[in-house]
Amino acid sequence: MAAAGSGYRRERALALRNSSSALYNNLTVLCPPARPPRAFGAVHGTTLSLLGPEGPPRQLPARGGGSALSTPLLTQMYEADGSTLVFWHALDVPEHPAAHSVFARGISAAGERFVCVGTSSGAVLVFDIPPKGTNVTLSEVLEQHRDPVTDIAAEQGQAPEAAGDLVTADDSGTLCLWSTGEEFTLLGRIPGSGCTCSSVTLWNGIVAAGYGNGQIRLWEAGTGQLRAQVSAHARWIYALDLAPLTGKLLSGAEDSFVHVWKLSRDPDTGDVEIQHCHGECVTDTQVCGARFCDPAGDTFAVTGYDLSEILCYGPA
Repeated sequence: MAAAGSGYRRERALALRNSSSALYNNLTVLCPPARPPRAFGAVHGTTLSLLGPEGPPRQLPARGGGSALSTPLLTQMYEADGSTLVFWHALDVPEHPAAHSVFARGISAAGERFVCVGTSSGAVLVFDIPPKGTNVTLSEVLEQHRDPVTDIAAEQGQAPEAAGDLVTADDSGTLCLWSTGEEFTLLGRIPGSGCTCSSVTLWNGIVAAGYGNGQIRLWEAGTGQLRAQVSAHARWIYALDLAPLTGKLLSGAEDSFVHVWKLSRDPDTGDVEIQHCHGECVTDTQVCGARFCDPAGDTFAVTGYDLSEILCYGPA
């Protein structure tokens, strides 16, 4: 691992009506190509605070109440500006529920028309989204995880031949690699090592996974081979994000730090490299969300537990 110079500085803060809950990957950024971010979102309890380019924050509550990790509904889908609830899907609660909460966690678009959502049972639900209209359907259920799903990510670059284009992670640290299409095919499993994998990304056939011990591990999406391992944070990693145009990787953790890395693959040997580009301390803040705000990774935003704003960073 090599080091590179600093390249970011704090620019502004966006006020939230509520603070951010301590949930993995608790920040979303709607970022159209070659345009400024369209919306920012963070969860507090059962409510999503949605910040658009104009007007006050919009509050999108969960139908039927519940708690941050347990609600009677699995997922809700809105128009981009949050104005219209397009679809919701009820979570199947077992007749004799186990001691742990029942919840949905981890969501990602997959392929051209699917959205995948993880659950506390380990199942991944695949929703078919029509190009027009609101006739969303549950098309498939992927049942390979034995522990609650933590995160889901789809390929953000050009997937090499025979490499998966979707990865799912769970509380045991197990990763499942999938090929998407009319039907989803399991290509391989990377066994867990007893440490939760809280966040994953996928770029050019490289799976980047963040763990509860503060490590980032890079795996081959085609073979499941471990290619690199970095002790990136002193405490639990809560968020990873990937800039598809450049291969920049963003990580945020309980240790109050956000780091920017650069992933690359040697064209001759195929070796995977990770380079540290920038470190930022968000003082006295347990970072729970971190996302790039543009496809090149020149800007990013951060949320923190009990922090009632979104912090934005740009080029130094």
